[in-house]
Amino acid sequence: MKALVYDGVETLNFRDMPDPVAGTDEHLIKVQAVGICGSDMHAFLGHDARRPAPLILGHEAAGVIVGGDMDGRRVTVNPLVTCMSCNACKAGRVNLCPNREIISMMPREGAFAQYITMPDSNLVTVPENVSLAKAALAEPLAVSWHAARLALEALHPSMEKRALVIGGGAIGLAAALALKAMGANDVTIAEPNSARRYYLNKTCGQVTLAKAEGQFEVVIDAVGYAATRAVASACVMPGGVITHVGLGEDTGGLDVRRMTLQEITFIGTYTYTAQDFRDTAQAIFDGRLGALDWTETRGLNDGQNAFEDLRAGRVAAPKIILDPWI
Repeated sequence: MKALVYDGVETLNFRDMPDPVAGTDEHLIKVQAVGICGSDMHAFLGHDARRPAPLILGHEAAGVIVGGDMDGRRVTVNPLVTCMSCNACKAGRVNLCPNREIISMMPREGAFAQYITMPDSNLVTVPENVSLAKAALAEPLAVSWHAARLALEALHPSMEKRALVIGGGAIGLAAALALKAMGANDVTIAEPNSARRYYLNKTCGQVTLAKAEGQFEVVIDAVGYAATRAVASACVMPGGVITHVGLGEDTGGLDVRRMTLQEITFIGTYTYTAQDFRDTAQAIFDGRLGALDWTETRGLNDGQNAFEDLRAGRVAAPKIILDPWI
């Protein structure tokens, strides 16, 4: 098969790789759409020690099962594989499994490829009326669905649900959509990139700011740098909630004194539970997350250019979807 392989810092090559072989209780999947995630960009820049070269990146995938009893079944892929036997898994908190694996991190190669294999339990059937490019958004949307759900569950019932989302990329936009689907109607996205801000306004119907200001009951940091954590600390109301989903850098930014004195709740959020993923997929199928027409599609063979354009800020769309068959 052909795959887009991370061969070194800022180097991706579209080349031949061995075909994957499905194991017991696994399916071979012909990948039809796979999104570029911020974590893929971190690896591309050489900032993720968990993803050493050479490696096939990519974990936001949808495609069609090839062979077996389920041949032709259209699916979206939950890339998080867990043991299902530890206390976290038994409690439904599979994202906290100590033995968790995710495609795009060894020992599981990623989905920037024409084929992958996955366990049946990680697949959600996609209705015929939903495009696989849209279905591939289930993974990044589930990340934000999980963050939004935890934020609203932690918010005191006496408080309103006004929310600020820091960052207008796919995770930030998805967080705004999830918050609205959960009843938070007053949502603002802070995004400094003017082209992306225009896109969010005109194409996605979002309220945006170039620079975050004001006070909000809920703040979701979808970027995760010291500077954005400082903004979150300043903009959250007393008694409010910060959920932190971005992984930009490790330290700095939080105003711990203000968080303590104003009893602000801080929640770090990682991926999603299996139920979050299924709920997100169903919300996509039902149209509760909007038209989801804010992606740009390119061929997987154009992956290097796509990463370079994203890094340079030349992409207005919040998400690039790669097609391995163009």
